[in-house]
Amino acid sequence: MNYFYVLTMQRRQLNIFLLWILFTGFYYSVTAQVKFTAKISPATIGKDETAELKLLVENASDVQNITPPSLGKFIVISGPNQESGMESINGVTTRYTGITFILKPKGKGDFTIGPATAAADGKILKSNAVKIKVVNDPTGNSVSSNSPFSGLMNFDEPTVRRGSYNDYILKKGENITDKINRNIFIRVEASKTSCYVGEPILVTYKLYTRLKSESNITKNPSFNGFSVIDMLRQSDINALVEKYNGREYNVYSLRQTQLYPLQPGNVELESASVENDIHFVKEDYLKNLREDDLFGNFSSIAIPADALVTEKVTLQSKPVVINVKSLPEQGKPVSFNGAVGNFSIHAAMEKNSLTTDDAGKLFITIEGEGNLTLVNAPEFEWPSGIEAFEPGMKELLDKRSVPVSGNKTFEYSFTINKEGNYTLKPVEYSFFDPATSQYKTLSTAPITFSVAKGSGKKTEAAAALKTTSANENYFDRIFKNRWLLIAPLAMLILTGLFVWARWDKKRQLVEIDDEQKKTNIAAEKIQEIKKPLSGSQAMLEHNDSREFYSMLDKELKIFLGEQLQLSSEQLNRRNIGSALYNAGFADEDSIAVLQLLDDIAAQLYTPVADESKAPYFYKKAEAVMHLFNNSKS
Repeated sequence: MNYFYVLTMQRRQLNIFLLWILFTGFYYSVTAQVKFTAKISPATIGKDETAELKLLVENASDVQNITPPSLGKFIVISGPNQESGMESINGVTTRYTGITFILKPKGKGDFTIGPATAAADGKILKSNAVKIKVVNDPTGNSVSSNSPFSGLMNFDEPTVRRGSYNDYILKKGENITDKINRNIFIRVEASKTSCYVGEPILVTYKLYTRLKSESNITKNPSFNGFSVIDMLRQSDINALVEKYNGREYNVYSLRQTQLYPLQPGNVELESASVENDIHFVKEDYLKNLREDDLFGNFSSIAIPADALVTEKVTLQSKPVVINVKSLPEQGKPVSFNGAVGNFSIHAAMEKNSLTTDDAGKLFITIEGEGNLTLVNAPEFEWPSGIEAFEPGMKELLDKRSVPVSGNKTFEYSFTINKEGNYTLKPVEYSFFDPATSQYKTLSTAPITFSVAKGSGKKTEAAAALKTTSANENYFDRIFKNRWLLIAPLAMLILTGLFVWARWDKKRQLVEIDDEQKKTNIAAEKIQEIKKPLSGSQAMLEHNDSREFYSMLDKELKIFLGEQLQLSSEQLNRRNIGSALYNAGFADEDSIAVLQLLDDIAAQLYTPVADESKAPYFYKKAEAVMHLFNNSKS
């Protein structure tokens, strides 16, 4: 089969696939209630302003992960920050789960942020693309970030003891790099480095300094795999004096964040980078000055330019690895739905005496401390004869406490058509208590209420619920008879596809005559340029980080299997290590290959793959290829 024919078939298959997407897109628009949308606000900002990108999945019962689009033309000031909740408008309740980013553009122009993807309810969803315009001048529309981890800060007012002034003075022959390393650095403090899924960790990024500097934070650490709550506002950044390794420093808490792990494994908190303009005064300039004169007015105006030395240095914190443990399977209650912390549950009726004309309301409140932002409504069975509706939710949370404390109240509305006495069985709610490493199950007391026969005229609240129910039934009928809508559309698409295929075939036959002469040459060139990592390279060029890591893992293992004569079933870490040893590879080379496989697997495991590291891993994979080629030469 010649190369051009293959290309022709592939192109035809691609076009058919695109038509199929149009077809299925209509199908889901009719039948699916789950939506995945992207929004950016504001739509126009200045080049030094920020905007909020929000990716929301609505009405999904289980959202496994959300993969953001490429954000290479923006600086991520804050995010991904997870949010979830419910809202009820005119009796229609919408559940949502999403992530948000605060973005700052790298330049001006008109930008399009591509679609994001999400895995929810066993399906892969794709959001819409969004557009943003970046102009040169400020617009006043900038979104303020809850994250303080951004912007320029002047650290130029000494609060440590007077003797530390010597650190600002640069003496003749003194090594300026050593002086900087001793007197300014970033540390990351974590309240714990081992925890359970859903158990909070308090992480603080601190700048320790004995110098004068203007500091601009240039890299915001990524918190992939965590639900994030920032605890510190930029107005809260004040200097405190702390002693570290026997020396006093001005210490600025740049960011304090409460993290709730979403999945088990070793998760790395990435480094933060801070760019600093550090100022020193030459010792010769101080000979005729008193110390009080100098440090009472230390500025570029008071001190001549030739007496100052300014050094630009980028500081980087060391990454911190958090060991996140899985919640135990043993003893997990049936009613457990992911709550981690220490909670209590309360249930109450709005009224215990109703008529068949009324709409009743049941309130269930979950109160305590833990991962309350991720707590969902408890599930239970209603007595026969009651028509219940999706609950609304109100929350009162203190996100400044660790863990988050407060309560969530779920409001269940219902109607009853038959009079009588009813009993609502105890509602169970289970949670995992990390303090005792045990599951606990709570239950409410049984709730009894009576229903008397009404006049037959529904109250306004009951009528509104009935209207909502009727609307839901209407859409249910559409869903059940969806083929009456889809079948005609399918016939129309298939007819168009048939006509288009006939036309496309004639056009391709004309092209084949011209291309046939080049087939042999093209085939030879294809053989020459074929690479084991061709698929990964294509994903890298398209900035598709999730597919890139999946393809790189696949192609690298295929290559190793061929080179080491291992079947697909044998391609595990142990067998690959043994085969490398038997093939005579050096220990450091074998370790490098295994480490690369581990790093790729880690990227596949996280809900948000790190796009910035993709080129690095691709080059490492190429180095593995060269390693095998060199071993044969």
